[in-house]
Amino acid sequence: MTADLMPELTARIRTVAHPDAAPCTCVDGTTTLAHRPDTTVLRHAETVAKAHAPGTDPAALTLRLTTAARLPDVFLPPLTPAPAAFVDDRPVTLWPYGTPVDPDTPGAAPWEAAATLLGRLHRAPATPGTPPMRGPAKAAHAIARLRETLAGTAPHPAATPLLRAWSALPAWARGEAPMPGRPRTLCHGDLHLGQLVRHPAPDGPWRLIDVDDLGVGAPAWDLARPASWYACGLLPPDAWTRFLAAYRAAGGPAVPEDGGDPWPALDVPARALTVQTGARYLAKAIAADRPLDEVERSLIDACARMVSGG
Repeated sequence: MTADLMPELTARIRTVAHPDAAPCTCVDGTTTLAHRPDTTVLRHAETVAKAHAPGTDPAALTLRLTTAARLPDVFLPPLTPAPAAFVDDRPVTLWPYGTPVDPDTPGAAPWEAAATLLGRLHRAPATPGTPPMRGPAKAAHAIARLRETLAGTAPHPAATPLLRAWSALPAWARGEAPMPGRPRTLCHGDLHLGQLVRHPAPDGPWRLIDVDDLGVGAPAWDLARPASWYACGLLPPDAWTRFLAAYRAAGGPAVPEDGGDPWPALDVPARALTVQTGARYLAKAIAADRPLDEVERSLIDACARMVSGG
């Protein structure tokens, strides 16, 4: 979204936040929660407006909003059942404000809440016509963007193990074919702690946000990012154990509920999320002309182990 369109989005969210046309007396005015090429999110008072990515299918987005609205014990419910407006041909959705996870208190990260919400989501029936979950497509997009970045620079040593690990994944994990022989359920598609908020703010129950990738697919994908972090040493074993136990307690179908080994189901999705995250980080590091940090190196090292058998 170009900067000159921000006033239009700001005007729309203020109208929603103050429907009686009374003068705005909000101390903080309108604040920007996110502003990237694929999304812009603004907050005014207790209302949030999100301008979705260019090319977003309004019909598919409406189905995703419908799903969120009928699962209020899982998702933050939208304020309208369809896009409320279009800005620069991009659909705009409206939401109540929720308190996000505090990144400065990692010990209080709501892993159990996230797992419980996933278990509920994976057991919920899909609305007829719900589109596919976009997780594998997002992974493929991250690889495509990395290749574009590499095309304009000198070779980077981290790219080789990463791209080899990507090529070693099965076609379904690269978004090139349906996932065979596994359960297909409603899935979030992009689960991480930034996708949880408390509503009502500031300390209501946790709810999922961001329906852009919501759809029908392999539920193991929603567990893949924490599984990847655990395998890479970025998520403590205790947090992973609590996450998995909470998911099983909620009846989640992605792993054996009897306590059996979860890794036959999680291994490939976790590998795909490791490669996806590594690709995103590497592209950003190259663009900023800086060395990889410790977390980024751990992901690249994990990719190297994937193709070496270590």
